[in-house]
Amino acid sequence: MQKVTTLTHQAHLAPHFKRLNEEWLVKYFEIEPIDQQVLSNPQDIIDHGGQIIYALLGDEVVGCVALKHHGEGVIELTKMAVTAVHQAHGIGAKLMAQSLQEFAKLGGKQLYLETHSSLQPAIKLYGRWGFVSKPYPFASEYARSDYYMEWAGHIEAFNA
Repeated sequence: MQKVTTLTHQAHLAPHFKRLNEEWLVKYFEIEPIDQQVLSNPQDIIDHGGQIIYALLGDEVVGCVALKHHGEGVIELTKMAVTAVHQAHGIGAKLMAQSLQEFAKLGGKQLYLETHSSLQPAIKLYGRWGFVSKPYPFASEYARSDYYMEWAGHIEAFNA
């Protein structure tokens, strides 16, 4: 298998952000209005202090994840997707590693995510990277979201 590389958001990558996320949303759920809003304007994530990371195999964009800044160092890990043909090959782990480094660069203090309890492979991946399940501290914008996790790692590990 080719080496996986990552890139941060560039305008020409925006269609891949939408394509990759729509692929899994249609497979497991449905595309909600909040999804349409976020996926149709990825630059908004960047403009509000966040970042989007893309995973590439050669020139092929095969995965992505976004860090959406909510203010005061609170960042949401969202819109993580790896195209079906390339799942279970370590691409999600590469995206997670890069996400935690970007979280540190963004000056993040709290990192959380929302998902659905049926997505057990994703939940296991998040757990391996230090996310723990917690009760929701707010009402989710997503109808499908029923599982909340926060990163319990330490940012100092990235500043050493």
